[in-house]
Amino acid sequence: MQFHHIGIATNDIESLIKKLTKQLDIKKVSEIIYDKNQEANLCMITTSDGIKIELISGKVVQNLVKKKQFLYHTCYVVKNIEQKIKELVADGALLVREPREAILFNNQKVAFLMWDLGLMEILEMGGGSKL
Repeated sequence: MQFHHIGIATNDIESLIKKLTKQLDIKKVSEIIYDKNQEANLCMITTSDGIKIELISGKVVQNLVKKKQFLYHTCYVVKNIEQKIKELVADGALLVREPREAILFNNQKVAFLMWDLGLMEILEMGGGSKL
């Protein structure tokens, strides 16, 4: 697995983008989209040194934001999502959300698992995500 991004929970993506732009050297900001499969508004920010930060708002992160727990997940790229899920579950991870298409990643499949480092998103990278 290769690290791809961190996911940050927020109530207001636009306000957070403004704050981050003041403090970080932002290279790219995607448009804010709603993904019905993920039940969330999403935006990807890339810093000048290549770090990707996904901003997430909506029902899926509402309780986290109330608790002021903003780090939502870490994401890793995999070649075969089904195989990687089997490996992770065999190693003690718990599958939280079955694979489904993610609009932010050009409809590549993502799945969520709980493991020793917290919530992990795995992204099956095939035909080339633009992010």
